[in-house]
Amino acid sequence: MVAALRRLWHHAPFRRLLWLRTVSQAADGTLQVGMASYILFSPQSQPSAAAIAGVLALTLLPFTLVGPFVSPLLDRWPRRDVALYSDLARTVLAALIGVIIATGSTTGAWAAALYAALLVAMSINRFMLAGLSAGLQHTVEPDEYLTASSILPTVGPLGVVVGAVLGFATRALLGGVLPAHQADAVVFAIAAALFLGSVSIARGFPRGALGPDVVGEAPRIRTVAAGLAEAARHLRARPASVLALTVMAATRLLFGLYSVAVILAARHLWHPADRPGDALADLTVWGLLTGAGFVLAAPVVPALVRVLGLRRASVLLLTVGAVVSAGIAFTTARPVIFAAGFAVGLVVQSVKICVDTVVQAHVEEQFKGRAFTFYDMAYNAAFVAAGLVAIVALPPTGLSAPAFLAVAAGYLAAAAAMLAGAARLAPGDLERGTADLLG
Repeated sequence: MVAALRRLWHHAPFRRLLWLRTVSQAADGTLQVGMASYILFSPQSQPSAAAIAGVLALTLLPFTLVGPFVSPLLDRWPRRDVALYSDLARTVLAALIGVIIATGSTTGAWAAALYAALLVAMSINRFMLAGLSAGLQHTVEPDEYLTASSILPTVGPLGVVVGAVLGFATRALLGGVLPAHQADAVVFAIAAALFLGSVSIARGFPRGALGPDVVGEAPRIRTVAAGLAEAARHLRARPASVLALTVMAATRLLFGLYSVAVILAARHLWHPADRPGDALADLTVWGLLTGAGFVLAAPVVPALVRVLGLRRASVLLLTVGAVVSAGIAFTTARPVIFAAGFAVGLVVQSVKICVDTVVQAHVEEQFKGRAFTFYDMAYNAAFVAAGLVAIVALPPTGLSAPAFLAVAAGYLAAAAAMLAGAARLAPGDLERGTADLLG
């Protein structure tokens, strides 16, 4: 593992890609804290599962719906430019949101502008990350996909955690000095500054450094539809990728349901309704522990795959997710729920790393932009679906024994699907891209 990491670190483009993703997602983490503080944890808010589902739909569904029509651009436009201009746009949007909130102009047309800016900023995030994922292969050797895929998606959550801590600390420090809305505005201003830092990192890449190999003009709608159909056929012809994407979407839904439960518990079970700041503090602790699990996945996955292979490692991880979910079904204790956040974060991120590896290894370069957009669509749609399931499956306080037992059953079903799907693949098909560890 250490030798593989040393090999990767010698690639200057890979190092810059790490910095770009870290800073960009730190900005995104700060933006998300500002959004959560303003929408879900302000003194006047009383969030329910339906309200949380609405926020998820607002921020995630647009890219899920529009993504297929913009994904071909990732296979035609320089992905370095996509990253640069995406975060430049988000710099402006975060600053605009901060100004609107700071002035208190949050009704009528200004409210529409505020939510539209949030919507666009979150949608741009997924588009940009799809481009960075598609560009990964231009920064490493083909036999280094597993190690690279274990690190790149992990520094993202690490960046989100850093940004979230920065945002929460700012909000907590200023909350007693400034009115709540002005403290929230400062958080958005910090996010804007971080996005601007990401822009400067992206500028350090040569224009074609992240691909695609052939740059073309933006396609017409009819051409887009044909390209999407071609990419869908390409994916269908690679059952290992379809299996991996299906398992990823399932774990994302299960993690989303757990996340909504924790938000509701923090707001309605563990603290009085008039103490939203305490609820946000609890949610931040849970987020930090979950993020720590995300980060630990980077060394854990290569070690597991080296010993077990990718298929058996994935099944083991999903089984651990089932055990942890069943273990917290009958408790409301915060320390137990927080500790479970660490374990669940480790499981979900580890499975995501395995999926990233499979997609990187099986999808050809000319389809990678569209393939990772489909990936992000499934990723987003599963989290929105979790919010909808939460409306009917969770009580107002969030924690429910039947719901967590159902989540445990979901992890076991995903493990069974992985076993059954892998049995229909050619021997070693799931292990492609892991040669730097297995060879």
